[in-house]
Amino acid sequence: MAPHTAHTSRYVSYDTAELAYRVLEARAADDPGSPGSPGQPIVCLAGGPGRDAAYLGDLGGLDARHTLVVPDSRGTGDSPPADDPRGYAFPALAEDVEALRGHLGLDRFALLAHDAGCATAQAYAALYPHRVSHLVLVAPGSRLQGELPTDAEEIFESRAEEDWWVDAYVAVHSLADTHDFTEARALLRRAAPMGYGRWDAPQQAHAATEDGQLHPVPRIAFWQGVDEPARRALLEHLRAATFPLLVLTGDRDAITGVRAGEIVAASFPAASRTEVRTLYGVGHYPWVDEPEMFRPVVEDFLAAR
Repeated sequence: MAPHTAHTSRYVSYDTAELAYRVLEARAADDPGSPGSPGQPIVCLAGGPGRDAAYLGDLGGLDARHTLVVPDSRGTGDSPPADDPRGYAFPALAEDVEALRGHLGLDRFALLAHDAGCATAQAYAALYPHRVSHLVLVAPGSRLQGELPTDAEEIFESRAEEDWWVDAYVAVHSLADTHDFTEARALLRRAAPMGYGRWDAPQQAHAATEDGQLHPVPRIAFWQGVDEPARRALLEHLRAATFPLLVLTGDRDAITGVRAGEIVAASFPAASRTEVRTLYGVGHYPWVDEPEMFRPVVEDFLAAR
């Protein structure tokens, strides 16, 4: 099946803001020779935070059997900035997801999120668990859980023999003292190899898009305004969620590591089914490193009963 072009549409959110999303229709629907029928649609949330959702691409060909709905969060991609900085906080972004669901006319849907988008997805799952048929969290951090494990640093240190490592090390340890976003972009560019399982042409091409996709205000405001009682309330709601959960991590992910995914999965003790999978030879972007490994895991999870 050949790749196809996504089309961009708009929806009206809770505060009348017109936000953008793109749709990649399931290619199986256009291919009579494709086995089986198209699967359920997947709403896919980007991370960053504050990064254009374009970096998700087609998630390693996940659109072969599933229609992908990929929103641009406020202030990224084709969506306008928020009138109030509180609109960038992840619980508010979850309300945008609910408005998108209503616009699409979906009763229940599969929700997939990557990186910081996993916090938005968890906020949505806490507030609207009856709307989620399946939840897929890819390379999540565990800041929402109040824990910051150190295994990502250990993974980074274990890769010290790779050619890019010294420059990335210097860049990473310079970020904390950087207050200029232009300089921060340059440092992130130098540190980019640590996000991938290897540093070959596909990974370099994907990393090259990041520079123009990061937006400082949505990035800074993503975690602001969420106090300790609100954080604990979200986690308490997650404890009662019963939908199936898949958490995917990469054993070479030097950004969020593996342990954070395990901590996140433990926040869903009532899930009807929980799968925590670590993909080997894979970094923070598994659909870039190993699409033929990533895609079947997600497809099988969504298809299982």
